[in-house]
This record gives sequence, C-alpha cells and structure tokens, in this order.
Amino acid sequence: MSPVPNASTNGTGPRSEFASTSYEFGRVLVGETVRHDFTFTNTGDAVLEVSGVYPKCGCTIAGAWTREVQPGGVGVIPLQFNSSHFGGMTVDKEAVVMSTDKREQALTLHLKGTVWKPIEVNPQMAFLNLIADAASNAPTTVHIVSSLDEPVTLSAPVSSNPSFTAELKTVKAGKEFDLTVYAVPSVRQGSEQGTISMKTDSTNVPTIEVSALAVVQPEVMVAPPQISLPPGPLGTAFPCSISIRSLGAPITVSEPELGLTNVTVQVKTVQEGKYYLVMMTFPAGFQLVQPGQAQLTIKTSNPRFAEVKVPIHQVTRPPVNLSKAPNRGPAIPEPAQGSAK
Repeated sequence: MSPVPNASTNGTGPRSEFASTSYEFGRVLVGETVRHDFTFTNTGDAVLEVSGVYPKCGCTIAGAWTREVQPGGVGVIPLQFNSSHFGGMTVDKEAVVMSTDKREQALTLHLKGTVWKPIEVNPQMAFLNLIADAASNAPTTVHIVSSLDEPVTLSAPVSSNPSFTAELKTVKAGKEFDLTVYAVPSVRQGSEQGTISMKTDSTNVPTIEVSALAVVQPEVMVAPPQISLPPGPLGTAFPCSISIRSLGAPITVSEPELGLTNVTVQVKTVQEGKYYLVMMTFPAGFQLVQPGQAQLTIKTSNPRFAEVKVPIHQVTRPPVNLSKAPNRGPAIPEPAQGSAK
C-alpha cells in the first residue's frame, strides 16, 4: 500500500488528501487486468463523505470504496482496468471521485501505462468491397507484426468460409508478415463472413485469427427500387427521382420511358459515366388507372443491365366505411313557413 499523508485536524470541514491520484502500472499484456487501491486521508475536522466514483470508460470499474471517513481516518478507492480490447498503445484511464471536500468536490484518479500485444494485426478485419459478377475483385492485405523477443513461425492460413482464400507472405523473417485475403469469384451478392486462422510456435499467442468480411454489391445500383406515390388523385404536382450508379466500368443512361400521360421525365448527369438521376414530375390530379401496371424503363450501355425497370406504385386511399358513421338519430323536419311554433 502506498504511504498515506499524516493526518491533521487543523482544517475547516472535510479534506481529502490522496497519497497519489495517479498510478503508473508500466506495461501489461493485452487481456490482463490492472488493479490498484487509491488511499486517502481525511485531514479536515468533519466527516468526509464520498458519494460516488465514476469511471469514464466501460473498461474501468470501481470496487467498494470507503463512503465515510472520520477526521484523521483513512479511506480506499479500488479501481480495476480490463485491457482486453487494447493493444500496442499507451492508456490513461480516468475515474472521477465526488465527495464533500469543498476544495475539490470532483477529483480525477488516473490509471496509466502501456498495453502490450505480442503480435499486432492491422487492420484487425480483412474487409472486401466487391462487385457482383466482376471479372476480378481486388484482395485486401493485413499486416502482422511480432513484438516477441524470439522469432515466430506462422502456419499456412486456413479459412472457415470457402468464400475466402488467403495467402501468407514473409516480409521480415520471424517478425513481419503480410496476409492477403481473396474472395472466390462465385461469392454471391450480399455479404459473407469468415475467419482466417494461423497457428504459431509461440506459447504467448498460439493462434492468430483474422476476421474477414465481404460485401458484394451489384455492378449497377438503382435506388430506390420502387417509386411510391401518395394516394390519388394527387392534390399537387409530385416530383421524385431515382439514382443509377455504376460501380464498375463507366456507363451511359438514356431513353427513360414511363408510358403515362402528362408525366415529365428526364435524365440528369451527376458524374459522367458513374452517377445519374432520373427525375420525374407527376401532375396534380394524377391517378394510376391500373394500379401495379406502371413502370419506369431506362436503357444503359452495360450489357448485363441493358434495361432497368422500376415499378411505380400509388398508395390506395382507404374507403370510407359508412356503417361506422355516427348515428345522429332521425332528422327532425323544419316547421312550414307560417305555421304555429
């Protein structure tokens, strides 16, 4: 336990005097827990009350601290830091102590040091942003660096998901490696996840695991996939648009067709070859004659998306249920003119 200042009762009111407000824990291995008891003395002449201890990070928690300390008495505030989600960095974890010491009602305690990771993986996830049906997609590379004193050997990478393959290359023997992750050409549209594992000859880190995530998007993206109109007939003109983006080779967009009377439609180029807006305006009074039959058709120069079709839907106005109308009773006829009242 750290030395505690000598108690004195010549102050006015409660006084908290800490042996130290900062604890330097040096270097710890990632995953280890740092624990330290901060001790303090009430050097005042009234009871000191500690109302709360509030860590600023979820990785740090406070134990059962001394809530009341008599003049000349000693209290303890235990703090605990979990280093599991840190590595290769210097940390300063803080906790605010609230007490009745009017000089410093909110005092900050610090846990400082370095969290050491024997083997660093950067980035920690292999992320691939892919285009569906593309001839080839670029892989991604993860850099692996060992901080161990002795050289480390890694086994060939193994993927938990057949949608991924990986290749390991030695950059510096025993110290640095590059892991290149590929998605197989047949990976389907949507997303795929997996884990790339490598065994090591180190007892500190027997296995290295790298998460892999592939997001596969269509070569031509249309958003939104449907045009939704308010209930008809429209009270005012209703403008709307859809966007067409090419994630692959540049494209042209042309010949927008609606087949609807008095509806204007035009194509606006936002980024030549890559990004277009198809803009429409439905006039006041418009109502679909055959709901579910209308659609916007656009031609593109991409042979796999030669014609893009976007359905048009109009919300149906709910019918009025006359059977639920309020019953006001029989109508009372007005008296004839000139009749007695």
